[in-house]
Amino acid sequence: MTYSAPITVDIEYTRGSQRIIRNALPIGRMPIMLRSSNCVLTGKTPMEFSKLNECPLDPGGYFIVKGQEKVILIQEQLSKNRIIVEQDRKGAVGASVTSSTHEKKSRTNMIVKQGRFYLKHNTLSEDAPIAIIFKAMGVESDQEIVQMIGTEEHVMAAFGPSLEECQKAQIFTQTQALKYIGNKVRRQRMWGGPKKTKMEEARELLASTILTHVPVKEFNFRAKCIYLAVMVRRVILAQGNNKVDDRDYYGNKRLELAGQLLSLLFEDLFKKFNTELKKIADQIIPKQRAAQFDVVKHMRQDQITNGMVNAISTGNWSLKRFKMDRQGVTQVLSRLSFISALGMMTRISSQFEKTRKVSGPRSLQPSQWGMLCPSDTPEGEACGLVKNLALMTHITTDMEDGPIIKLAFNLGVEDVNLLCGEELSYPSVFLVFLNGNILGVIRDHSKLVNTFRLMRRAGFINEFVSISTNLTDRCVYISSDGGRLCRPYIIVKNGQPAVKNKHIEELSQGYRGTLRTSCMRA
Repeated sequence: MTYSAPITVDIEYTRGSQRIIRNALPIGRMPIMLRSSNCVLTGKTPMEFSKLNECPLDPGGYFIVKGQEKVILIQEQLSKNRIIVEQDRKGAVGASVTSSTHEKKSRTNMIVKQGRFYLKHNTLSEDAPIAIIFKAMGVESDQEIVQMIGTEEHVMAAFGPSLEECQKAQIFTQTQALKYIGNKVRRQRMWGGPKKTKMEEARELLASTILTHVPVKEFNFRAKCIYLAVMVRRVILAQGNNKVDDRDYYGNKRLELAGQLLSLLFEDLFKKFNTELKKIADQIIPKQRAAQFDVVKHMRQDQITNGMVNAISTGNWSLKRFKMDRQGVTQVLSRLSFISALGMMTRISSQFEKTRKVSGPRSLQPSQWGMLCPSDTPEGEACGLVKNLALMTHITTDMEDGPIIKLAFNLGVEDVNLLCGEELSYPSVFLVFLNGNILGVIRDHSKLVNTFRLMRRAGFINEFVSISTNLTDRCVYISSDGGRLCRPYIIVKNGQPAVKNKHIEELSQGYRGTLRTSCMRA
């Protein structure tokens, strides 16, 4: 017995000379989480629960698959599309970005070898000098490259040897740089389609594979060049003061919930379903019986259903398209007590190997305060890797970033594509990031941050949009992506909390439904 709902599609196809439209055709069944928006129990009164023989106090949040109650554990992972500066075992400082979009995922590394900067990517047969990458992206002037990275003496001195790489390789123009990178690209077997030249391959690689989350329109690499320059600058500054990013800091983490995991699984199964249907159509249509070909007869309803049910029942999430292979994603719901059942819904599983004897990911972090339970963790090898959410914690979902971009530009942010290298190197200029992408620059950063907070507290933008300033890196970070952990904060003005005793009394007497006004924020 599996609690699920049918997945239906509308299709349009040609049979012979006849155009046929079919509506609400079932292609499989999707397991439904209890008490979710699609569950039959949503919005029911206690009286209706008793008629359905259901407990009104049951928290929901689990699936019923093959007669068992299964919970999909929250998956903890490093945040995507963010620059992480770290030190390797030999003490060399480097920067890495794990880019993730709906189409592609890739990891780009900035490394230092013998005082020179190189870009490392698995599509390149060897590391490419960063100065040649800049030239391939259209920044041919050495002066502008240096201005993008920084005009301070120690920054220019650190980057100087990297510019000599172009001189040694005799590369001065974009065409020469693209040819150089084209020779380093690993050949991929591509069936069908026109054959591309090495220059076209290199340009395509820079546009769509390296730093894939930074958008490139009509091969305008401006935003991507500035992003690379920021990576180089961060590495140079970290070499000087040894201040690298903490991978275990909880602001650098994102949590994947059941909805995201199921959407990836469904996308993978749906692509397989379409591929198999296309194969059958390609085999039958060239034959004489093509006029009688009915695509509906060849639509297997069990393929998507079995894939979803098997993944939840076994806990193995194996998606070849996304190179994801995880075990133990689901667990059987513990019904020992109400608290144990609630604890299962809020359990967080780390991607870190449990057998490794490393203390860093297991230890308590100050950034977890108020968000994760400090004591509810198992003993043994999973200690510190399996955690539980605090009761007041909220996990964000993806928000529309259009209104945020519009507000930022209205508050004086200058578009990154309209800036030259010199404008970026001014000491008063702060870079503005939105979900890991550079939006532009601003001179009065405090006005931007304060206005954003006022707009958020007034309810004009989503309450879970976060904005913060990093004075060391001269950056303003705006985040509206999903998977961030939030908790309630009491707003303090002039040393006095905005929440008064009367608010607490009103809350205890049931007059005030929420304190989320000008007193508190998430």
